[in-house]
Amino acid sequence: MLQQEIRDELIRRLRRIEGQTQGIQRMLQEDRDCREVLDQLASVRAATRMVSIELMKSYLATCLGSPDCTSSESVDDMIGVLLRV
Repeated sequence: MLQQEIRDELIRRLRRIEGQTQGIQRMLQEDRDCREVLDQLASVRAATRMVSIELMKSYLATCLGSPDCTSSESVDDMIGVLLRV
């Protein structure tokens, strides 16, 4: 379970990413330079990566501190999730 302040921050970041992707759509419709579009796509990729990292940090802090969580998920499962991120 995410803490409310962490959840709010992740939602804020995702809304910003949503705005960036809408901007990229407009750039494509306006036939903007490919390099500009690629720069914006790289920014979105970095931003979504940071959201994933923050979510994973929160998950690990919560899960590792809870005996219920560690008993229901194997360490191998948690490592698999980390590697995918």
